[in-house]
Amino acid sequence: MSMNTQGRPTRIEHDIDPGGYETLSGSRGLDQAEPLLFERGSLEVTGVDLPTPKGGLNRLGTMKREGPIGLPGLAEPEAMRHYVRLSRKNYAIDLGLYPLGSCTMKHNPRLNEKMARLPGFADIHPLQPEKTVQGAYKLIEELARWLMVLTNTPAVAMSPKAGAHGELCGMMAIRAALDARGETGRRRVLVPESAHGTNPATAVQCGFFTDEIPADKTGRVDMEAFKAKLGDDVAGIMLTNPNTCGLFERDIKEIADLIHEAGGYFYCDGANFNAIVGRVRPGDLGIDAMHINLHKTFSTPHGGGGPGSGPTVFSEALAPFAPLPFIVKTADGAQLKMAENDGDADGEARPFGRLTAFHGQMGMFTRALTYMMSHGADGLKQASEDAVLNANYILARLKDVMTPAFDGTCMHEALFDDRFLKDTGVTTLDFAKAMIDEGYHPMTMYFPLVVHGAMLIEPTETESKSGLDRFCDVLLGLAAAAAAGDADRFRAAPVHAPMRRLDETRAARQPVLRWTPPVAEAAE
Repeated sequence: MSMNTQGRPTRIEHDIDPGGYETLSGSRGLDQAEPLLFERGSLEVTGVDLPTPKGGLNRLGTMKREGPIGLPGLAEPEAMRHYVRLSRKNYAIDLGLYPLGSCTMKHNPRLNEKMARLPGFADIHPLQPEKTVQGAYKLIEELARWLMVLTNTPAVAMSPKAGAHGELCGMMAIRAALDARGETGRRRVLVPESAHGTNPATAVQCGFFTDEIPADKTGRVDMEAFKAKLGDDVAGIMLTNPNTCGLFERDIKEIADLIHEAGGYFYCDGANFNAIVGRVRPGDLGIDAMHINLHKTFSTPHGGGGPGSGPTVFSEALAPFAPLPFIVKTADGAQLKMAENDGDADGEARPFGRLTAFHGQMGMFTRALTYMMSHGADGLKQASEDAVLNANYILARLKDVMTPAFDGTCMHEALFDDRFLKDTGVTTLDFAKAMIDEGYHPMTMYFPLVVHGAMLIEPTETESKSGLDRFCDVLLGLAAAAAAGDADRFRAAPVHAPMRRLDETRAARQPVLRWTPPVAEAAE
């Protein structure tokens, strides 16, 4: 994959007075200064008074603790205040617009949360007897039906735990299908240069090697370059649609036809499915496998590393290779098919194996189906349309001041490059840091890598016009300040955040992961 070689210094070059004087407490109004637990607590006390155990058999053996545990003790109100104060330093979707491109940070309806917390779903255990979880099986089965209808595909694997896990599922099925055909020499996977970084990583993990396809001047797959790379060693293509530039691949049907004629399979990265739900059925476009991020498209909580869920749909060609386990209907009710010869009446299934220990993320399934049923087919379609409308509204408001990466309209996210910052002394990183001072989380920066100084903005469908206008006003004001030569303001930003700008390069290369008490100065 292409790498962005643009240098971007992260150390503060200038400092400015953040507001007249430093407070004695270190707090600034409602922004409370908060040290580490180790700095405010005491190793000598505990917040809970418990009597010393008397007698009893020691079952720890050699694992018995030989010294103090080294954790600080806090009273209950102190502990509560510590975590509340830390929470106020976080940005959240319930606090404001979260413009991260590609990540789809949108409102999560509270109805979804209420349903996911129903005891019958929240409290079940994966090792319960199957007869006691028939309701959960029915929910999974219904969600799977919705996914197959929305994509027009005949099969879906529900067990993948996230987007990249879904990619792994799809590519493992492709490899199993190729091996079943005896074509073990097909190991080259075509990957557009604007692909998600997980795409080539997944292909390599499955034993393939990748061959990059450049983009044309419109930000889409260069069709001539694609055609030149087709051959009898091609296993398939991994293509995102809409792609990571926020653009619909107009030649996707031709791409599918050509890859099939060459004997390969079409893996579609479904991370951006939220832009086309109800408008386009990927199965109609010729895809063979596609993961769906339930935690993006259908609103389950997203961010902080999870939880995620990435069911993978399959075409008729790959359906027999879907992994275990999956639900089958029997005379005794729904059951999980756990082995290749377990409950397979027709003998057509040839699963590539087991992808994960259990059958996916129950909380994610409950939230996603609640979202689907509460919106209905027309509501899901409108959500996609509103996401595209909001992104194009931002593009229209900003394009005369900031510089769009490509001409024309976009899909669900608007992509800008850094040409409007040329000769200002302000970088994309500086611009993003200044957004923090304005109360906004920065957009996705320097991605996709094919665009210099990229700024990728995805407003999602849940933002109002007034919210979008306020956001655009801030960006236009910052762009004007940069053009006016106020570079010092940007280089020092953020000045109103709990922490000032760090040397991010050094922090990444020399992370400090353990707190150590300060060394007491020797007595003179």
